Amino acid sequence: MAGPRIPFSNSYARLPKHFFSRVSPTAVVQPSLLLFNSALASELGIETAGVDPDALAEIFSGNRLPDGSEPISAIYAGHQFGGFSPQLGDGRAILLGEVLDQSGMRRDIQLKGAGRTPYSRRGDGRAALGPVLREYIVSEAMHALGIPTTRALAAVATGEPVYREERLPGAVLTRVAASHIRVGTFQLFASRGDTDAVRLLAAHVLERHYPEVKDNALPCHALLQAFAQRHADLVARWMSVGFIHGVMNTDNMAISGETIDYGPCAFLEAYDPAAVFSAIDEGGRYAYSNQPWAAQWNLARFAETLMPIIADDAAHAAALAQAVIDDFPRRFEAAWLAAMRAKLGLTTAHADDGELIGSLLDAMHRNGADFTLTFRQLCDAASSGSSHSGTGPRTLFADPAAYDDWEARWMQRLLQEDVHPQVRAQAMRSCNPARIPRNHRVEQAIRAAVDAQDLEPAVALHKAVSAPYADDESLAQFTLPAAADERVTRTFCGT
Repeated sequence: MAGPRIPFSNSYARLPKHFFSRVSPTAVVQPSLLLFNSALASELGIETAGVDPDALAEIFSGNRLPDGSEPISAIYAGHQFGGFSPQLGDGRAILLGEVLDQSGMRRDIQLKGAGRTPYSRRGDGRAALGPVLREYIVSEAMHALGIPTTRALAAVATGEPVYREERLPGAVLTRVAASHIRVGTFQLFASRGDTDAVRLLAAHVLERHYPEVKDNALPCHALLQAFAQRHADLVARWMSVGFIHGVMNTDNMAISGETIDYGPCAFLEAYDPAAVFSAIDEGGRYAYSNQPWAAQWNLARFAETLMPIIADDAAHAAALAQAVIDDFPRRFEAAWLAAMRAKLGLTTAHADDGELIGSLLDAMHRNGADFTLTFRQLCDAASSGSSHSGTGPRTLFADPAAYDDWEARWMQRLLQEDVHPQVRAQAMRSCNPARIPRNHRVEQAIRAAVDAQDLEPAVALHKAVSAPYADDESLAQFTLPAAADERVTRTFCGT
């Protein structure tokens, strides 16, 4: 049974042995392929022509190691909800290796749920089917939305149960990332006073993720600045589609600038800046509107790890780092305003645009308007010149007059730009999705797979969110918010 050829070109495994542990996946009883991302496989240069599903299942369950793989689990630390854990690590994830994709970009191929590692602590190293499907669907939806993210290559059922609060079917996710290096990776070595390891890791990151600044006179200062910009852009972009990460701990903040770890994540329906869906975020630390603050807090933790290598003079290093941290709100606001202007069809910047955006969001909050539908229907309003009575975004507001008042101001603002309405509407449709992986749809797909071994809802949802900006009447059911009895108010981590 020939498996796929994977062109490994490993680099992290060349770092010193205290950066990771060499560990092999634990075999499972009866692997079966559930989902496979053929387009991504092709992008990665993985040859699957003539490879049957059973062979793919063997490889992507961890039962058989492909040639060239060097399985390792990385060690890292992290602040979790503000409290520092001095050692975490890949407790259920095993990096098979890296490939250079068709564009020459280096990317990790990792099995998640592949068995115990030295960092599993009291865990079983396994993953349940539900969280695997959630990450597969949501990460691929984020990619389709144009947001930097880890990707999903395969989902494989293990044929074995895992035990959480109940007995659940097990599965393994194959995750692809620019790398799995985190803020917490730097924190591990910094907390141990291992400056040489921090310096070596920084050099690896500069070469791999930020080559454009590696020759700067102060490369680690430039790294901190570039990291700050990528994450300001990232959080602004995911908030512009209503995404709430749920666990923005420093061990879940990828140095590459990709969204990573889709545990208790969710998308807004009715707009609420204080929305929290994560069952483990009891204090609302990572509520929707707190995400920029959380990103800045994590930036500060990253800066702390780089302090000894930013500059020779400690006071100078501290001043440089503090300036980057203090500048983060400006970076975020610029990215946020750019994203929201595009959603409103604005191509120029006016000083009062922030107030116009804020007043719409406030009216949406007060009137229970759906985030995704409001912005999508604004595309039609921009095309026609206004909403017509009984149609359009105004129907989403408990008090339609609140929308009418705002729309009049918006229409006046649009008149200040020389853009044809049809051109404007088309541009808006490219950044206001028609479909997102709504929480109730994700939960319905999980329940069907877990309770009835029915994968069709997951396949259908994945198809619906894979082209989120395209109008498609056959997918109209996936645009609708949850009915009262379908609402999902809590999402859970998969560990």
